[in-house]
Amino acid sequence: MADLELRQEGEVVWATLNRPERLNALSRPLVTALREFFVDLYWRRDVRVVVLQGAGNAFCAGLDLKARGDNAGAERSIGVGLTRQREISEIVIAMRRCPQPIIACVNGAAAGGGFALALASDVRLATPSLRMNAAFIRIGLSACDIGVSYFLPRMVGASVAAEYMLTGRFITAERAYQLGLVSRIVPPEQLEAEARSFVDDMLHATPLGLRLTKEALNHAIDAQGLEAAIAMEDRNQILASADGDFAEGVQAFLEKRRPVYAKREG
Repeated sequence: MADLELRQEGEVVWATLNRPERLNALSRPLVTALREFFVDLYWRRDVRVVVLQGAGNAFCAGLDLKARGDNAGAERSIGVGLTRQREISEIVIAMRRCPQPIIACVNGAAAGGGFALALASDVRLATPSLRMNAAFIRIGLSACDIGVSYFLPRMVGASVAAEYMLTGRFITAERAYQLGLVSRIVPPEQLEAEARSFVDDMLHATPLGLRLTKEALNHAIDAQGLEAAIAMEDRNQILASADGDFAEGVQAFLEKRRPVYAKREG
């Protein structure tokens, strides 16, 4: 049984962290599978949206400390340690770099690395049992790990980010919704249906328009100012309007029907 289960339905990939007996904690094989999957997505045109979820009653409980084995406390070179660290952190870099929007279905625990995976996604849907935290600081590490120090303050502001990163306190579903960290809170049995609703709306966009929107959003977060952001927007609109799918998108809108875009191969 694969630690990462990938199921493609048309232009959508459902990626499931598949270690429910360990609350989908990040083992070495799961880290490798996630990294390779998201890195490869950059080149795939047959996939337009990704839904990321966890099997069982948790999204991801963070790094699997028990799987580290007897060598966890043994001395190792800084170089080896940095390589291991980069093997994990590269996942969230690839998540932001891939052109496909990522919808995270966050049920139950999203701690440490699981918190980072949720934050690196584009849209987060939650169940009432959601509990997210920067667990790293509670096991002797810094809370600044796997992109959390980048994503969280940009989403909730520096003060609130400091509150949760300096303490390791849990963010509940209701608090996450208040802060804008999650878009919806739904019962577990409705989580997949809610994700499909978002997928359906995203697939109304042209393939190029959807990819350019994610790209521009990423750049706008760190843009030097309004003019820099608008320059990216102007460039994207000209590229999108010159794409072959633009005419179909307009015609479908006028005819009040679902657009049918040209098929792309991976």
